Amino acid sequence: MNQFEQDPQPDHTQYIRKVTLPSGETIEVVSFEQVPGTTPDLHVCPGCASELVYPIDWAEAGPAHWEVSVRCPNCEWTFTGVYDEDVVQRFDEVLDEGTETLVANLRQLARANMEADVERFIEAIHADYLLPEDF
Repeated sequence: MNQFEQDPQPDHTQYIRKVTLPSGETIEVVSFEQVPGTTPDLHVCPGCASELVYPIDWAEAGPAHWEVSVRCPNCEWTFTGVYDEDVVQRFDEVLDEGTETLVANLRQLARANMEADVERFIEAIHADYLLPEDF
């Protein structure tokens, strides 16, 4: 099913909220929220199954709901939907785990690069490639 075909059994319902513009005019914004009983994994792209989907924007959409815009870096899929607090909390936890993994990998890479630099420096000293004038 492509993004333009309608799902015969949708897993969402309409959510309408009123927004007052700076001009004083009130408009209704129609969003979609998940039907109770379905728990989407917001970090997984429905188009390509990538687990790298990330948020581009979010805002409160009620006392226990969030409007979240997401993007998949692999297939450029984007979507905005209204989700329950629990779904957004799980998404946030997955994002935190991803951040921790990236930071750990960055530290490991920085350490490996520093060790390689030190080894090259030691080799240069032993090979007499460095002179006192170099400092």
